[in-house]
Amino acid sequence: MQIITTKDGSHTLFSEQFNEIYHSTHGAIQESMHVAIESGYRFFSSQNPDGVLRIFEVGFGTGLNALLTLIEASKQNRKVDYETIELYPVSTDVLKELNYTAILENEKYRPPFHSIHLSTWNEEHQITPNFNFKKIKASLPVQQLSNNNFQLIYFDAFAPQIQPEMWTVDVMRKMNDILVPGGILVTYCSKVAVQKTLKEAGFSIEKLPGPPGKREMLRAIKL
Repeated sequence: MQIITTKDGSHTLFSEQFNEIYHSTHGAIQESMHVAIESGYRFFSSQNPDGVLRIFEVGFGTGLNALLTLIEASKQNRKVDYETIELYPVSTDVLKELNYTAILENEKYRPPFHSIHLSTWNEEHQITPNFNFKKIKASLPVQQLSNNNFQLIYFDAFAPQIQPEMWTVDVMRKMNDILVPGGILVTYCSKVAVQKTLKEAGFSIEKLPGPPGKREMLRAIKL
């Protein structure tokens, strides 16, 4: 793994295994804020302001989406149950070097960010009073998940040309199954093939302006 500084000053990683970066070089925090938080968390919360928000993330990676969600939950004083799946975890030595809390100018979140990464796999943990967390080390296509359990999915796998097994109709049907009716999935990827796959899996598709450096992203709603 190589740590790379993106244009907004925040770090991302380059994976030699996949020959791919984890976030946009235009800005890792900017991208995650735009796709996960603004288009996902805040959009859903604006229509469903009450109750526990249950989120499933595909591709834990650097933990940036989890950190930003934890911060948002703290600001809103809303309880979040957050579950994520990752087959190729990043080493904790690399993760400790990431500069997200410094760039966000909010070092009080460094301890919970480290707690997320140091937490044991496949077990539930209360990271803060508002944020319950579980990370699963497994392959998404074969992992059993509970149906009608989540309201929001951050689908953040590597691109279809890198991980085609993550973007199949079967996987997207599984994503549809684990969402409650009206639940949403957000992803940075807006390829036509992905749009068709999501529609075939039972989603309604909405194309949104993308983060800096990307024309579009997708928000999919379970019909």
